[in-house]
Amino acid sequence: MDDTARQVEALGRRFLAVKADLQTTAPVPDIIEAGMTFGGGIDILVNNSGIIRRADAIDFSEQDWDDVMNVNLKSAFFLTQAVAKQMLAGGGRGKVINIASMLSFQGGIRVPSYTASKSGLAGITRLLACEWAGKGINVNAIAPGYFATDNTRQLRDDPDRNAAILDRIPAGRWGSPADLGGAAVFLASSASDYVHGVVLPVDGGWLAR
Repeated sequence: MDDTARQVEALGRRFLAVKADLQTTAPVPDIIEAGMTFGGGIDILVNNSGIIRRADAIDFSEQDWDDVMNVNLKSAFFLTQAVAKQMLAGGGRGKVINIASMLSFQGGIRVPSYTASKSGLAGITRLLACEWAGKGINVNAIAPGYFATDNTRQLRDDPDRNAAILDRIPAGRWGSPADLGGAAVFLASSASDYVHGVVLPVDGGWLAR
């Protein structure tokens, strides 16, 4: 977060860090209040919080199910709901960008709650787009493919899985965070004013294979 703050402030912009545990919805009102106080309103929401748990479905625990669903889906929905209320109160314009996944389209392996949460997030994206498009709020999602992050470290450290994944990606490499920038800017800008309910893959061609 400190690095992000430095990059933002280097551009002459202000930055506010609000730390919250999204395992529950309890922090949502404070997040909204902090954003409203800092900026006078919230114009863009990116739901990027997410966790993952890995285990065979036959052994998957209820705790690992609940932890992932609470962060990835429940908190994302109720944070979006809270932001949308203030957007509508301010005249009904805003952008919501959910961070979905390739597993919004596919089943995956050994990540049942993650797959369920990201499939659910894609569905919620479409539902909210249907309800709010006519009110000036765009709700869309970005579905990253296989990116080099902490969540994929186990896969990248496994020589067989790493090779299998790279062999499937037409671009021939893992994605980097910078690869998501263009899609995020598009969906956050006026260029996407007539785009609603889209789940945009940024995947190096994975789904096209």
